[in-house]
Amino acid sequence: MPLDNLFAIAGSALNAQSTRMNTTASNLANASTVAGAEKDAFRAKRVTFKTIIEQQIGKDEKGNQGGVQVSGISDDPKAINRIASPGNPLADKDGYIYLSNVNEMTEMVEMMAASRSYQNNVEVVNTARQLMLRTLDIIKS
Repeated sequence: MPLDNLFAIAGSALNAQSTRMNTTASNLANASTVAGAEKDAFRAKRVTFKTIIEQQIGKDEKGNQGGVQVSGISDDPKAINRIASPGNPLADKDGYIYLSNVNEMTEMVEMMAASRSYQNNVEVVNTARQLMLRTLDIIKS
């Protein structure tokens, strides 16, 4: 595998993990939101990935032989929390408000995992770059 393919593969992973971190940040930002109806309550978003493998789908438009891409962002199916708050202006006719289904601890774990994956792929890019520079130094000699 040529070294330039390593850059493309690691780059695709960096883009995917960046999307994952942004989605998690959005979930955390909306963790405390309330709504007057269950259908209007914020639902945590989850990113799903799909591998890009040349043998399965052929080369993509950039000529990459592998990598990862975001296949979709979907709502978390966990239940929405409902609490009684009759004085709240958003309360429904029965006096309930609906909280988001975001769990801050889950989101922090998700953010740490995405960050770690991102850092690992940055290291792949740095290592490939160093190998290319060393190869050029050998050729110059």
